[in-house]
Amino acid sequence: MSQKPKPSHGLAACPGCAEPLESGDRFCGACGYDLSAVPAAGAEPDRPTVAIGTPVTWPDAPPRDPGSLSTMTQHPGDLPGTDSGGRDLPTMEVRTDGPVPAPETPPAPAAGSVTGGDFELAAPDPRTAVQADPPPAFAQEPAATPAATAAPASSAALCVACRAGRVDTDGYCENCGHAQPRERDHMEREAGPVAAVSDRGLRHHRNEDAFAVSTTTLPDGSPAALAIVCDGVSSATRPDDASAAAAAAADASLLAALPRGTHPQQAMHEAIVAAAEAVNSLAEEPGQDGAEHDPHRHRNAPACTIVGSIVADGLLVVGWVGDSRAYWVPNDRGTASVRLTEDDSWAAQMVAAGLMNEAEAYADERAHAITGWLGADSYELEPHTASFKPDHSGVVVVCTDGLWNYAEGPEDMARVVPADAADRPLHSAQVLVGHALDGGGHDNITVALVPFTVTPQGAGSA
Repeated sequence: MSQKPKPSHGLAACPGCAEPLESGDRFCGACGYDLSAVPAAGAEPDRPTVAIGTPVTWPDAPPRDPGSLSTMTQHPGDLPGTDSGGRDLPTMEVRTDGPVPAPETPPAPAAGSVTGGDFELAAPDPRTAVQADPPPAFAQEPAATPAATAAPASSAALCVACRAGRVDTDGYCENCGHAQPRERDHMEREAGPVAAVSDRGLRHHRNEDAFAVSTTTLPDGSPAALAIVCDGVSSATRPDDASAAAAAAADASLLAALPRGTHPQQAMHEAIVAAAEAVNSLAEEPGQDGAEHDPHRHRNAPACTIVGSIVADGLLVVGWVGDSRAYWVPNDRGTASVRLTEDDSWAAQMVAAGLMNEAEAYADERAHAITGWLGADSYELEPHTASFKPDHSGVVVVCTDGLWNYAEGPEDMARVVPADAADRPLHSAQVLVGHALDGGGHDNITVALVPFTVTPQGAGSA
């Protein structure tokens, strides 16, 4: 998961369970030990960074009015291509009547940690999971698919580790004391043509990713599909709450803005602002970071990254802050795949400045230190948005670095996305999560697929 720049704890092994650690860990991946309570090692020398360049090659958006606070937008008529009937896409009026009010943020599932012991919890495997009936909205009640779905209902109260003790109301076994898998350890959701899967992975003690997938209609009755994916910043306080709050707020903002005629790119900008406000509000809640119990505990404000995609009115819109990504993978694999986003990260800065090539930058231990995030202690909120108008069908892959670490380049991503992804998005999302688990599953993994369909000219005519 994403991390803010921070010093190393200087430990080779966890003080609680002696498992090996990585330099950037804040918690032990095996037992959940809070490494921020350990006295820090000697301070490292500063590593100054350079200003990020502008390697993005998308067409520039028209300038906004001087007094407008809304994002610059790209209208359908400003972009090459045609609609599904071969005609120029009609221009939609852009609403500038003010930002969407931030929705109330529902409480996220309580955070906990898996304790060490003689038993090891098996990570959920999406390839063997049984899909549950989706609830009305992910943000309120995530559709979770537990790892051991084949177990009979009568064994639900038995510990998954020792299979002997009963599980108390706090989620721990009364016999061996082992924490049980939480609902957010594995989640799946379908909403019309859009689907998403999120998994804890094989190393981390909880899932700090969150997502939202939805469908709605534009004022003319045409459909719109959207996906939001958020990755909690592991070096911050309550990253799981931050990602859940951001996903819920962005989803609610888009579902309010699109039906009333807001241009999709402007709606995405406003959704990211709403998500940022929801995460900022978590830092204002008293008594939530545990500081009153442990004055030595690290207390960065809750933070997360965000990436989202909207498919509506013949446009493909993406928006992001941080290093979660969106990829375009065409159905015709003879056509080039494209990464639609540029990371807000140390590695991206080095590449943009010409100081390192991409392989060198991402091999560095500082590669995943992010330079942009949602949170009260972010330097400055700079939502990135872009519009595209593909002339052929495909899918948008919206994901956290838990997936793209194992399929980084557009060609790599195209190789692992199933050929029928547009027709079976949920199954394909499960396959992609399985690919990351097979690769090591060192991080939380979340992926959403949004199909984009272009009807051939003349289709449906007599």
